[in-house]
Amino acid sequence: MLSVEFTIEPFIEGSPGAHVTAAVAAVERCGLSVEFGPFGSSFSVTKEQLPEAISELMRAAYGNGATYVSVDVGVA
Repeated sequence: MLSVEFTIEPFIEGSPGAHVTAAVAAVERCGLSVEFGPFGSSFSVTKEQLPEAISELMRAAYGNGATYVSVDVGVA
């Protein structure tokens, strides 16, 4: 398994915008569970699922107004 941590900007304290919530929902539609955090979120994924999950995350984030997306992937 791989661990994916991501942060989506702009950051709005206490009120994540559609650029964040749509990205989380997109990953969850891939059948993955997202741990939503105040400064970043994470999920576990197989290496086979990784390309689709990252693609959907990016598409949803930038499609809803994200200005920057940071993604870190490591072995869980």
